[in-house]
Amino acid sequence: MTGRENIFTSAIISVGAVVFRGEEVLVIRRGREPLKGQWSIPGGKVDYGERLHDAVAREVREETGVEIRVLGLLDVFESLPEAEGAPHYVMVDFVAEWVSGEPRPDDDADAAEFVPFAEAEARIAWDTTRRAMDRAAEWRAGALRRP
Repeated sequence: MTGRENIFTSAIISVGAVVFRGEEVLVIRRGREPLKGQWSIPGGKVDYGERLHDAVAREVREETGVEIRVLGLLDVFESLPEAEGAPHYVMVDFVAEWVSGEPRPDDDADAAEFVPFAEAEARIAWDTTRRAMDRAAEWRAGALRRP
């Protein structure tokens, strides 16, 4: 035993998506912990045996009713345990575009809507999610400049 054992025996893998519809971004207000009541990008845990692209599309659909097309990988972020017994999350964030559906909250979101990018970024409380949004904007700008 190393003294670091707790109820979590491995990291929890989750996915998230910065979803663009024109100049707007899809945001959700979390209806459950962690971060209940705070605005974020849609996402959640990856099921065992599930591909990451499938997981992010499913999570966005479950939380918002929106169908997406994954455009690319943004980055992998970690949330290390801050207290004994707290989970270690590995978050894989993607940039995506809206395909169909109007946002409606469901699953663990109590609000879901498309808002202008600056407003979305202002609503997000967590620095890591804001970094993912900034990378998505950079990725998108680069992608839009390619022939």
